[in-house]
Amino acid sequence: MAFLLLRRVLGLLLTLVLVSLSIFLLMNVLPGDPAAIMLGTTARPDTLAALRAEMGLDAPIILRFGRWIGGVLVGDLGRSTTYGVPVAGLIAERLVVTLPLAALAVLFSIAISIPLGTVAAARKGRWPDMVATLFAQGSVALPNFWIGLLLILLFSSALGWLPSGGFPGWQAGIGPALAALLLPALALALPQAGILTRVTRTAVLDVLNEDFVRTARAKGLTRSAALCRHALPNALVPVATILGLQFTYLIAGSVLVENVFGLPGLGRLAFQAFSQRDLVVMQSVVLFLAGLVIVVNALVDLAYLVLDPRLRARGAA
Repeated sequence: MAFLLLRRVLGLLLTLVLVSLSIFLLMNVLPGDPAAIMLGTTARPDTLAALRAEMGLDAPIILRFGRWIGGVLVGDLGRSTTYGVPVAGLIAERLVVTLPLAALAVLFSIAISIPLGTVAAARKGRWPDMVATLFAQGSVALPNFWIGLLLILLFSSALGWLPSGGFPGWQAGIGPALAALLLPALALALPQAGILTRVTRTAVLDVLNEDFVRTARAKGLTRSAALCRHALPNALVPVATILGLQFTYLIAGSVLVENVFGLPGLGRLAFQAFSQRDLVVMQSVVLFLAGLVIVVNALVDLAYLVLDPRLRARGAA
């Protein structure tokens, strides 16, 4: 077991190193000079050269990568060329919006999809199954930003229950802050809930056909008890895989929803940095998101060991 964990950690570190190198190289071959963008097209060559030297853009690319990765290791991600502030502070400010938003979206997705997928599997071919199938197909087909607009029209414009956009900050209180995140979280969650509903239904159906479930039924367990005690826990491994992917997608792919609701999140920061050619912010945000994907996938692998005893036995062997 310890050897298995050590191997996963070493693989995680190696992947992070390769990803950081790839991100740096890709960002530095993008067209456009950050110094020229900051000074404009009418800048004098000597002024442009001085700014490039100040930003370290005149150094060899290997030396620039070494400086950047060395700063990353000590928590120094550099300074934004657009805002003139440390990038680490920018990311931290946006994470207090994006992380709760993604967490709420995951909770909504779980609360909708797992009960719906389980009931659909237990009532295969009947009306609950048909309702779950229609929901899964419809929610996946609709873009989340369009769902967000519909939610604004219904809950903000028509009913006036929730704010239509903006974020008051956590200093305004947990209630107002959560109220501002409910609609965007639901807009993000519904398409993901459709995917997770289909995965849950398929996984539960596969487990219901296993011998141990039939044995549990033969011993006198009711259908619902066999479903909850034996089928659903054994169907959670593929569900955990999709949940891990969904969490990272919700953090990295929330650009449109954050713009629809006017949320100052990480996705919006990445979009602004790209449009402003802020190289330091771009590569730091992408590295953070890539590292988050790798770490979440590693946590999902560890969750497999908790959910499936067979994997623990295999690792011990």
